Amino acid sequence: MSIGQITALLRGGVLEVLYLAAPILFIALIVGLLVAILQATTSIQEQTLTFVPKLVAILLVLMILGGWMFSHLGDYTIQLFKMIPNMAG
Repeated sequence: MSIGQITALLRGGVLEVLYLAAPILFIALIVGLLVAILQATTSIQEQTLTFVPKLVAILLVLMILGGWMFSHLGDYTIQLFKMIPNMAG
């Protein structure tokens, strides 16, 4: 296996992680920003006010996109397993 193939394999893995984590991180960022704006305007500094909405939003995203994420990760894993015989040679 050449350096180029190893680099492509690692790049594909990193991109796959970013591709799957991006929706969750984006929603957490948006909800956190909205809660921060709400806290700044109302002067409420409750710790759970930032945690609970983010947790609920992340769980909703996982419920909505979980099937897609699982099938996408499964396809990537099958692709990796198909590459194993080529790596041994």
